[in-house]
Amino acid sequence: MLKAEYQQRGPVPQDVIRAVPLQLPEPAAGQVRVKVLAAPINPSDILTLTGAYGMLPPLPAVGGNEGVGKVEALGEGVSNFKVGQTVLLPVGCGTWVTALNAPAEKLIPLPDADPLQLAMLTVNPPTASLLLSEFVDLKPGDWVIQNAANSGVGSYLIQLAKLRGFKTINVVRRDSAIAAVEAEGGDLVLVDGPDLAKRVRAATGGAEVHLGIDAVGGVSTDNLAAVLANGGVLVNYGMMSGQACQVSPASFVFRDVTLRGFWLAKWFQQASPAQQMKVFGELVQLIASGKLKTRVAATYDLAHIKDAVAAAASGERDGKILLVP
Repeated sequence: MLKAEYQQRGPVPQDVIRAVPLQLPEPAAGQVRVKVLAAPINPSDILTLTGAYGMLPPLPAVGGNEGVGKVEALGEGVSNFKVGQTVLLPVGCGTWVTALNAPAEKLIPLPDADPLQLAMLTVNPPTASLLLSEFVDLKPGDWVIQNAANSGVGSYLIQLAKLRGFKTINVVRRDSAIAAVEAEGGDLVLVDGPDLAKRVRAATGGAEVHLGIDAVGGVSTDNLAAVLANGGVLVNYGMMSGQACQVSPASFVFRDVTLRGFWLAKWFQQASPAQQMKVFGELVQLIASGKLKTRVAATYDLAHIKDAVAAAASGERDGKILLVP
């Protein structure tokens, strides 16, 4: 058995992570032994390895914040799970491992479905869902614009928007990303640039856009802001460019655009169990039925964790990188 461990953080994420042997005791009372089937590598994982994320675990640490597995063994007193059952792993438990022991009360039973898609349930799908629902009261037929449209969140957002009757303007950073985003149902796909607002107006017939979603930062934030209608809301949830958000005062002063931020970890802290259950209940059903899914670029075993992290950190990939321990 292996675990992907890092004892320091550094600017090149694949340089600080390595696969080392894992010694796992039998599950204690109240615990469940889970064999990990799949665990994704998210942008937040890369930022955690470099030290740039907003919440950092003490060192040494095992990578991975989400994943899915199958129950292998039950500790004393555990009666609500059975061996072979598919479960969602606890958030932030260090999922880049062959297997782990987890408290039974922290595990969530899942229907049998594609483990690669189920493994990505905890972070990207709720982020996309909440970005669409928490900031602007959208109605069927409304337009939404997002950048990083070929990312995991971008993919989920396109699909959820379509299910809710919204239309999406999807911004990417290279021509080669256009076809995949169109194939996922993006209504309009454009390459980013300083004339983005002009091209959006021409393509939509001047439709008003009240919600913008930014994962890139830098000048890309300003390009989105220029598209928004009077009183529009621009929500940032990432900084793929590594640069601070830049917005022209004209968007704030003359069109009353608002810039907001969203961090899923904060939502988890503030949302009630009922609110969380409502969001995840919908997403589990959509993923299990195949109505909600995202592209998988490649899978790696734990022995090749350095290659996997390097691939996930690359801006040229098309889809999610997952570990299949």
